[in-house]
Amino acid sequence: MAIKNHNNHNLENNHPYTRFEKDSLILRDELAVDRTLLANERTLLAYLRSAVSLGIAGVSIMHFSNQFWYLVFGIACLPAAVAVAVVGVIRYRRMNAGIGCVRHLQDEDDLDLIVNDDID
Repeated sequence: MAIKNHNNHNLENNHPYTRFEKDSLILRDELAVDRTLLANERTLLAYLRSAVSLGIAGVSIMHFSNQFWYLVFGIACLPAAVAVAVVGVIRYRRMNAGIGCVRHLQDEDDLDLIVNDDID
C-alpha cells in the first residue's frame, strides 16, 4: 500500500504508517493513539520537572534560611519531590500499559518472532 502526497507521488514504503492493513486500526485511530502516547510522555516530564523544582527549592530554602520554620519547610520539600517523581512514574506506567492494550502493533509481533527464533 503506497501512500501518496498532495502531488500524487508515491512516498517511500518505510513511512511509519504503511504497515496498517484493513484488519487493524485505521490510520486516524493509530494517530490518536500516537497523540495519547506523546501526551502521556509530556505528563511524565511535567511530573519530573515539578519534582526537580521542589527539590531545588527545598535545598535552596535550607541553604539560605536562618529561621527554623524555613529549614523545616525546606526539609519537607525533599520527600515531597521524591513523592511527586514516584507518582509521575507510576501514573506513566499505568497509562502506558493501558494504551498498549488498545494497540496491537505489528512490530511487537515481528519482535516476538525474532525473540522466539533466537530461543529455538
